[in-house]
Amino acid sequence: MLTNIKTILCTTIILLLVLYTTSFAEMKSTSGEKVSLRTGPGEQYNVKWEFGNGFPVKIISQKGKWTKVQDFENDSGWVYTSMLNNEPHVIVKVNKDKNKKINIRSGPGTKYSIVGKAYYGVVFEKKEQKKGWVKVKHESGLEGWIEKNLVWGF
Repeated sequence: MLTNIKTILCTTIILLLVLYTTSFAEMKSTSGEKVSLRTGPGEQYNVKWEFGNGFPVKIISQKGKWTKVQDFENDSGWVYTSMLNNEPHVIVKVNKDKNKKINIRSGPGTKYSIVGKAYYGVVFEKKEQKKGWVKVKHESGLEGWIEKNLVWGF
């Protein structure tokens, strides 16, 4: 009986540790205008596509000088590690295949005025977070606040 309780307790602790560490996956951003996502960890592997500068990715694993990453659409592949940095970025994750934009506001809440709009897949530099909102800056210079649940990169 005591052995069964110990086994259940150990299993529960291991499961909680796995869930805890996966919920805090490390995020990085691409550094460069044409960052190749490859099918394997090396230049001999095919390029699946290229990311632009600042594209947010989740770190999956590493092998030598290569890092396996996952994007906001759950696609994964390998990027040369030196093409990643710690500058936080987010990407609009809603309204795929729709001609609909999200609002960018002057402050963290719906009572603030709309200062801009953005389509699915638009990348922003992440500046700060406050009460379910994230302050962002676009490469065009536009700054504002977006509801956190509309973007990916945390």
